[in-house]
Amino acid sequence: MRSRASAATPPPGGGPDRFVVHYKRPAGGYDDWGLYTWGDVDPAWQTRWPAGQPFVREDAYGRFAWVKLRPGAKYVGFLVVSSAGVKDVEADRFVDVTSHSEVWVRQGDPRVSSQDGSPVEGGVALVQYWRTHGDCDLSKARGHWIDRGGAAWEIPSTDGKRYALAVAPAGGLSIVDDELAGEYTTIPLTAERVGLTEKQRERFPHLRRYALLGLSKKDRSRVVEALRGQVVVTERDHAGKLLAATGVQLPGVLDDVYAGRATKAVLGPTVKGDRATLAVWAPTARSVTLELYDTPSGTPSVTPMHRDDRSGVWSATGPWEGKYYKYRVEVWQPAVQRVVTASVTDPYSVALAADSTHSLVADLTDSALSPPGWGRLRKPPAVPATRTQITELSVRDFSIADASVPAEQRGTYAAFTGGGVGATHLRMLAEAGVTHVHLLPAFDFATIPERRADQATPPCDLAALPPDSDKQQACVAGVADRDGYNWGYDPLHYTVPEGGYAVDPHGTARTREFREMVAALNGSGLRVVMDVVYNHTMASGVDDRSVLDQIVPGYYHRLLLDGAVANSTCCSNTAPEHAMMGKLVVDSVVTWARKYKVDGFRFDLMGHHPRGNILAVRAALDRLTLRRDGVDGKAILLYGEGWDFGEVAGGARFTQATQANMAGTGIATFNDRLRDAVRGGGPFDANPRQQGFASGLYTDPNGDPINGSADEQRRRLLHQHDLIKVGLSGNLAGYRFPDTSGRFVSGAEVDYNGSPAGYTKAPGEAVTYVDAHDNEILYDALAYKLPQATSPTDRARMQVLALATVVLGQGIGFVTAGSERLRSKSLDRNSYNSGDWFNHIRWDSADGNGFGAGLPPAADNQDKWEYARPLLADPALVADRAAMELAQARYAELLRIRASSPLFSLGTAAEVQKNLAFPLSGPLEVPGVITMQLGAGAVTVVFNATKATVTQPVPGMPGVDVSLHPILRRSADPLLRTATFDSATGTFTVPPRSVAVFVRR
Repeated sequence: MRSRASAATPPPGGGPDRFVVHYKRPAGGYDDWGLYTWGDVDPAWQTRWPAGQPFVREDAYGRFAWVKLRPGAKYVGFLVVSSAGVKDVEADRFVDVTSHSEVWVRQGDPRVSSQDGSPVEGGVALVQYWRTHGDCDLSKARGHWIDRGGAAWEIPSTDGKRYALAVAPAGGLSIVDDELAGEYTTIPLTAERVGLTEKQRERFPHLRRYALLGLSKKDRSRVVEALRGQVVVTERDHAGKLLAATGVQLPGVLDDVYAGRATKAVLGPTVKGDRATLAVWAPTARSVTLELYDTPSGTPSVTPMHRDDRSGVWSATGPWEGKYYKYRVEVWQPAVQRVVTASVTDPYSVALAADSTHSLVADLTDSALSPPGWGRLRKPPAVPATRTQITELSVRDFSIADASVPAEQRGTYAAFTGGGVGATHLRMLAEAGVTHVHLLPAFDFATIPERRADQATPPCDLAALPPDSDKQQACVAGVADRDGYNWGYDPLHYTVPEGGYAVDPHGTARTREFREMVAALNGSGLRVVMDVVYNHTMASGVDDRSVLDQIVPGYYHRLLLDGAVANSTCCSNTAPEHAMMGKLVVDSVVTWARKYKVDGFRFDLMGHHPRGNILAVRAALDRLTLRRDGVDGKAILLYGEGWDFGEVAGGARFTQATQANMAGTGIATFNDRLRDAVRGGGPFDANPRQQGFASGLYTDPNGDPINGSADEQRRRLLHQHDLIKVGLSGNLAGYRFPDTSGRFVSGAEVDYNGSPAGYTKAPGEAVTYVDAHDNEILYDALAYKLPQATSPTDRARMQVLALATVVLGQGIGFVTAGSERLRSKSLDRNSYNSGDWFNHIRWDSADGNGFGAGLPPAADNQDKWEYARPLLADPALVADRAAMELAQARYAELLRIRASSPLFSLGTAAEVQKNLAFPLSGPLEVPGVITMQLGAGAVTVVFNATKATVTQPVPGMPGVDVSLHPILRRSADPLLRTATFDSATGTFTVPPRSVAVFVRR
C-alpha cells in the first residue's frame, strides 16, 4: 500500500530467523526461477537441487523469496536457479546473515547488494506489509484439521477470539471487502487453553506448538459431509470482525475418520470369473463415476459407482475384463480453488494403454500374461544381505546400442532374454559372484513417449563432433523431453511396468515382457531388484500427469505449513505418513513381489518415508510364502537411500527411515562415508579435483590447490583411511579398532562431516559403493581427480582398487553396470535426461568407453566445463581395449575371491569384531596403504593406492605359511602376480596401485 509521507522504504521481512533475497528480472518471467540455498538454513527449508523456494511474492523491486534460518545462523550460500538447473549467474554467492539477512540481486549480475534498489516516486514512501501467518488468504491452507476433535491453529494467542470452520459444499468462498463471501455453513470451534494433546503432538510433531481449536461432540456428526466441500477456518475478534481466514489441510482428519476401514479395503481392479470389481478411495469426492472404453480412443459409457460411507471407497462391479477405464471424479480442488470434474486413471492400475492414457481391467493371474513355466520358476538360491553383490543398470542403457540384439528389442525388457553381448556379460558376472541386478525405475513413469515411433532422436551426427565440443549436449538437449530416454524417477503409476521399455507398450503385453525379463535374469543366476520411487510423484494438482492429487486433493502429498506441496525431493513429495499413502506403498511392493516375482526393492530417498512404513513393507513381504504366494518373502532384499534433509529432516514430522534410524532393522542404507573417502571430496563439490584414497591424495597429487599442502593432504588421507576401515566393517557403529592416531575408537566415534561414520548394528545394513547412477560414474570421478598424465593401465588399476573396497568389505556391495569396464558418461554428473548418447553402455571395446562424447549437458554440468574441456580433448583419457579388458578381468577376480571365503561376508557385528582387524593401523601407518586381516590372519588384504611398491611387515605373521591367493597367481594383471610374502619376516610386498589378497595355507 502507499502512504503520502516522506520516509525511506522499509525492508519486508529480513530478520534473525529468516533470509530474504529480492530478485529483479527486467523483462519479467519469474515463474521458472527459484532460490536455492545451503549453509545455516533450517533443515525443513532445504531442497534437493535444483528445486528452490519460488519467487512468488512481489515488491517494488521485482519478486522475493525467503528461507528460514537455523538458530544462531551465520552464513548462507545461495543461487538463483531455474527448474532445469540453469544458474542465473555461475558463481556461488554467500552472505553473512548476522550482518545482512536481506539482499537484492539482479538478473545476470553477480553483485549482491544489501541496499534496496526499488524505484520510489518523489515524495512517496512505499510501505511493504507482509504478515507471515497469512491473514485472509484462501489460496493457502494454514489450518490443520487433525482429527474429528479439532484443528491445529498456528497463532499462539487465542484470547478473546472466535473461531469456526466455514463449509461450502460447492466451493465458491472468497474474501470481499475484508469479509468471507459465498454460501456456507459454520461449525463453531473452541480454543483449548492446553493446546494439542500429547497424542496429537506425537502424530503431528511439526504442529506441537500450535493451538487446538476443538469441535464440540454434537458437531462431530457434521464432519463427514464437511470434508466433501471447501473448508475454511476463520478467526474473528469479539465483535465479529474477520481477522484471518485460510484453507484447511485435511489428511489428519481423513485418517481419523476413514483409515480404520479404508486401509483394509482392496483397491484397483479385482477379477473373479467373468466379473470385475473396480474400487477407488475418494472420501472427499462429491461424486465418482466409472468411464468404460472399448478402445483408448473410443467414446466412454458411464456407470455409477457406490460410495461406502464408512471407508470412503467407491466401487462398481460388471463384466469388464479387457475394458479400458477411468474414474470421473467431482471434487473440491484447492490447487485451483474450485470444484472440478476430472477424468483420472486408477492409482492402483495393473495395466495401461500406451502412454498411460487409460487404465485397463486385467487379471494378472491369467496364464496368457506369463511366459511358459512362470508358475514353476526356479530362482537362484537366496543369499543373506552380507553375501549380496549388486550391479545397477538402466533397462535402456543396457541394450539400446547393443548391435547383437535385434533392433526392435534394443532398450527393452526383451533384450535380457536373448544371447546378446550384454546378456552374456551379465551371465559372466553372475558366475563370478554378482547376485542381484538392480534395475533403475521400470514402473510406469511420465517422461518418455512409450511408442518407439514417437521418440525423437538428436538431428546431428554426434560422433563426428570434437570430443570437447558443446554441440553434442546442445543437440541432445534439444530433444531431451521428446526422446526415449529418462532414468524414470518421475512416477505416474506405481504398479505397472513402464511401456517405453516394452516392444509392445499396449495393454498387458508389457506385463508378459517384464515377466520374461525376470525369468531370464533368474535363469542367468541373478535375482532382480526394482528401484522404487514412492517418495514423490511427477506432478500434483490438476496437471495431466497428476493422478493421486486429482482423486483426493491435498491428501497423498506432504504439505508445508501454508498448504503448498513440498518438493524437497525434486517434485511433488508424497506423504507415506498418511495411512492411505502408506498403504499404497505396501500394496504396490507386495504386488511386484507376488505378481512379478521381484527379488528386492531399493527405496529412492527412503529418509522421506517413516521408518514404520518401511518396516510395514518388510512385515508384509515376510508374510509371503512359496506355497501360498509363489515367492519366499523373507528372501526379498530391501535397501534404500537414508538421507536426512528437507521438511522431514531431523524427525520433524515422524521417525524417518534414515541411515541411523534403520540400524537394527536388517534393512540396508547406502554408505556415503566410504564412497567419499575412496573417491575424494563429495558429490556437490564446486571443484571436482579434490582427491581421495583411490584418486591420488598425497600419494599422487594432481597439483590443484584445492587439495591443500602436503601436510594437509597427509592428514586428510589418514582420516580417509579410518573412514574406509569403518566402511570395510559394514559401517558398524560399534566396531572398535585403533585409528591412524593410535587411539582405540568405535566406528561411531570416527567423524564424517560432523556425523558418526559408523551407524549400522549389523554388517548387512550397509550398502557399500563408490558410484551409482547419479553423480559422476567412477571412471569420470577419477578422470577429474587423478593427474591427467596417468596412463590408461594405471587408471584401470586405480578403478579396480576403488571397486575392491566395495567387493572385499563386509556388507552389501553395489557397483554401477559398466564400471567394471571403465564406463564413462563423458563427465556427466546427472545424466537422468541426457539421452542415449551420454548414457548407453558400449559393449564393443572398439567403440571406446564413452569418454570424449562431448561436454556434458549444460543444465547440470556447465559450472564444471572449465575442468572438463581439457580432459575431454585428451585422447589418452579414452580407455583403450587393453585397459577395459584388464579392469573387467580384475573385477571378476575380486568377485571370485570374495566368493571363495565366508570371511568376506560375516553375518553379525560380533563376528566382524572377532574376525576383522587392521594390524598396522596407528601412527606409523603408511599413507595410501591399508592392510586388513580376516580370521586372525587366515586372509590378508593389502590395498596399495600409492605409486610405489610397498612392504608391510605384520606382527604375528613371521613363520606363518602364507601365499598369494590362487586366483591372483593367475591374475590378468602381470604386475599383481609379483606380490609376495616373506615368511621369515612376516612381510607382504605389494606392487603399486594394486590390491593383493593372501591366504594362509
